[in-house]
Formats: sequence, C-alpha cells, structure tokens
Amino acid sequence: MSAAAAALVATLALTGAPAAARSAPESFADLAETLLPAVVNVSTTQVLRDEDNSQQDLEEMFKDFFDRQQRGDGDNGGNGGGDNGRQPEPRRATSLGSGFIIDPSGYIVTNNHVIEGADQITVRLHDDSELEAKIIGIDTKTDLALLKVEPKSPLPAVQWGDSDKARIGDWVLAIGNPFGLGGSVTAGIVSARQRDINAGPYDEFIQTDASINRGNSGGPMFDMDGGVIGINTAIFSPSGGSVGIGFAIPSNLARTVIDQLREYGHARRGWLGVRIQSVSPELAEGLRLPAAKGALVANVTAGGPADAAGIKQGDVILEFNGHAIDEMRRLPRVVAETPINQDVPVVIWRQGDKKTLSVKVGELAEETEQASAQPSSTKPSTAPNNSGKVDLLGLVVTELTQGLRDQYKLEADVAGVLVSSVDPNGAAAEKGLQEGDVIIEVDQKAVKTPADVKKRVDDAKSNGYRVVTLLVYRGGDFQWVAVRIDNKG
Repeated sequence: MSAAAAALVATLALTGAPAAARSAPESFADLAETLLPAVVNVSTTQVLRDEDNSQQDLEEMFKDFFDRQQRGDGDNGGNGGGDNGRQPEPRRATSLGSGFIIDPSGYIVTNNHVIEGADQITVRLHDDSELEAKIIGIDTKTDLALLKVEPKSPLPAVQWGDSDKARIGDWVLAIGNPFGLGGSVTAGIVSARQRDINAGPYDEFIQTDASINRGNSGGPMFDMDGGVIGINTAIFSPSGGSVGIGFAIPSNLARTVIDQLREYGHARRGWLGVRIQSVSPELAEGLRLPAAKGALVANVTAGGPADAAGIKQGDVILEFNGHAIDEMRRLPRVVAETPINQDVPVVIWRQGDKKTLSVKVGELAEETEQASAQPSSTKPSTAPNNSGKVDLLGLVVTELTQGLRDQYKLEADVAGVLVSSVDPNGAAAEKGLQEGDVIIEVDQKAVKTPADVKKRVDDAKSNGYRVVTLLVYRGGDFQWVAVRIDNKG
C-alpha cells in the first residue's frame, strides 16, 4: 500500500466516513407493488363563471382537444354547429391531481391547490373504481387538504414516515397521476432539504430529482421502508415538464396539520407573539453575538406569550423547546408545531449573555393586516434647533416634537429621535435609513435626544467596536439595522 493510500485509509478510520457509497436497490418493484394501491387520482370539476380567469378556458380547451383525440370523436357529436335556440350549457373546468390514503376508512391527503374552488371531487382508486369525496379541512399556508370518501370495504392505506431522518442522497419513490396517466412510479434521491421556495410561511421543502410532473401534486414521496416522508407539491421547470427539480412538503410538518384538520377541520398553530428578522454577520457583530444565527426579535406583541415570558426587543432566540434556531425562518415552523398552552424553554441572547425563559405557547389566530401609517411627503425646510449631526453614521437626528409627530403621522407612544436627513454617501444611507425614520435604541439602549445617539455611537467606537445596532421604527414596523461606524470621522 502506498503512503497516500495508507493516509486515506487512516483518515477514513478517524472520521468514520464510509469507504463506498451504498449501492442502488436492485429493483423497486416489490415496494411499488405494495404502495400503489394506496395512491389515488383526484379529479375536480368547477363551474366557470364569466369573470373566471381565461387561463382556465385555455386549459379546458387543450384538455377537450386531447380527450377528443384519444376518443377519436372529432367534434364531439357535432355540438359546435350552433345552439339551435337552446341556452348554452354551463362551462366546466376540470383538473387532475394525486392523493394517498392514510386510513382504511377513507381519509385521503392531497394538496389544497388540487381541490381549490372545486364544486365536485372524484377519487379514482387503484382498481379504477370511483368515489365522491368531501373536504374535511384545508390549510392554505401549507397547501394541504384532507378528503374523505365512503368506501364499501376498508381501503389499503400507507403509513407516515419520519422526514427528519431523510438524508441528502437517500433513495425515494414518487407515485402519482402525471398528466392524468394514473399510477406512475418514479425514483430518485433526496437532492436537498429545508428549501424555501417562497410558497408559504412554513417552507421547508424536500427537494428531489425523482420525476414529478403536472398531476403529481398531492401524491406521496416514500422512503425505502415504504413510509410517506413528503407530499409532492411543486416543480421548478421553465418548460412545464420535469427537469429533475421537484419539491415535497415534509411529512413531519404535514402530519401535524393533517391530524388537526381531521380533529378540528382547520389547522391550530402555536403562537409566540413576536416579529423577527434574520441575523446578518454585521448584526451579530453589533449584538456582540459569537455567530450569525438565531432569530432577532424586532417587536413583541403586547400581552402575547413572548411578552408575558419577558422576551424583549433585541433578544435573539437561539433555541425553542429544544430545537436550535440556526436560521430565522425555522422559528415560525417550530412554534407552529408546538402544542398550544404548553410551557416550553426558550434560550435567548441578551446584551452579551444567554438566558433561558419559559414561554406558554398561545394559539395563532387569523388576523386582518392593519394599515401602516405612512410618512408625509411634506419635508421641513430647515432642521429644528434641537437637532444633532452624527458624523460617524452620516445622518442628522432631531428630538421628537408634537409638530414632527403630526407631520410624519407618528403614534403618541413612539419614543426616540427622528432622522431628519441622511448623507447619501454615509454608512446610514448604505443601510437604507431615510428621513422620517425614528431611532428607538442604539446598541439596545433607549435614546431620547440627539446627544444620546451621539454618545452611544462614540462609546462604541472608543470600545473598539466597528458596528452599532439601531432599532428603527418606520411605517408601523420595527427593524434592527447594523450600521458600520465610519472611522474617518
């Protein structure tokens, strides 16, 4: 054995890395044969109104064309030759998707977008028998729906798998109804996890290269043990066909939602009562946080669970109920999945120290978004006398007066200093600060006068810090902004 080979063997032994990749299954046939009977085709019918989107008409036209070509019935009996004085029949749009049975009594999981707006839902089983389905519940935030059919005898059902155990590179099977072809099986691997495709607030999709096409939506993704680890939901495709980039809702997210739809008819989610933002490297430096991770609290809902537990603006949530919050977008999902009224530990970073608080999780309610106050377009001709220039940041701040509150439509309880002008070449402008913003805190200390702002910035510079964090209020929202100190000042 050469010295290089010996070194490689020694490295593998130390790291525990496998010497060879696991071979592909000889065949998926046995697994597919077992799973296929529990996968169904879902078809819907919707009566079109005149104001419905013309895209539906286009899709219906193409479907009618292909149906006629398959049947060979030309113009469908000559109905196109005029209405002979009869009223035209209502136009109907149909769509096709997939689903899978999770209970022998007839509970079926699919995507909400498969059945959305349907007047009639028909489920075709593996033996080609058809049953009418009713909607038990839908959840638009995760694009999930639960249907129920009434079979004459128990149906074959599949079991949920553990999507958290799925690793990148694991084999998966996708079964569904692509282009209405029915019971089609494709195989691939887990290409990536926790993908955010901007489909909803709880995006953590599993990405796969198993072939997924139109009509596969709502169908199951299986692991090699036959457990459902995902619900095939979306594809990335410039052409509309499969290019090997498909996305599935993780089963551990879906299962929780489906259980709630079955029990309550709607999803019940945990609620913390905070508005959060991501922690950039500059914010981490300004917050004296060792690493850029966690969810930074921009605002706390008064009277909410976080407020009651003592969570404050500027805290960084590092762990929630034992789950590490490495990225901001992970927190909403973890909170949503937490049982309501459960007391959970929350690890936060506050002004250089870790603290653990106990939070009683509330229930998220659908709320109507309130309009935000918009700054007036009227600008003052000159800055008031109680203004101060902060050269290190490149801005001028002004003490709030009632006149300025009226001018910028600021609520009475907003306390801080107003940004009256911004140097377009300064550090503050680089971070997007603008006239009319209100600086509430500098480095997590409240400011009420221009002198307070200047002192906090000067203190940060004298202590060797390169960044200060500003809590900024704009148009009804709070946001933390990390601004680099201009040491040329």
